[in-house]
Amino acid sequence: MINERNNLQDVTGMTGNEYHGQFSRDTRVDWTEPGLKITRLRLLSDPGFPYWDVSYCHGETADGRLVHVILPFDQLRKPYGRDLIGYLNAANLNGHKLGIWNAISNLS
Repeated sequence: MINERNNLQDVTGMTGNEYHGQFSRDTRVDWTEPGLKITRLRLLSDPGFPYWDVSYCHGETADGRLVHVILPFDQLRKPYGRDLIGYLNAANLNGHKLGIWNAISNLS
């Protein structure tokens, strides 16, 4: 887990500042970008609250650029599966090819 106040490292072995520092604020792509692989979709919520808020979404383009991913949603109902499948279907995207299912990180 990333905890910048205590300078803890997450599973990448980086602190929060190191991890987020890889992504230029100017580099944003839509989640429909051909060849995009989502590397992390961070969802936050409070216990008992019925929605997940999207904190951020990061990915890697086919040419290796690390990017912020623009999503068509900023919240998902709990559990998030049904809503996420609906958005994927509406955009004609395959969640497994996109890598989104393995990239979800949530904190409540």
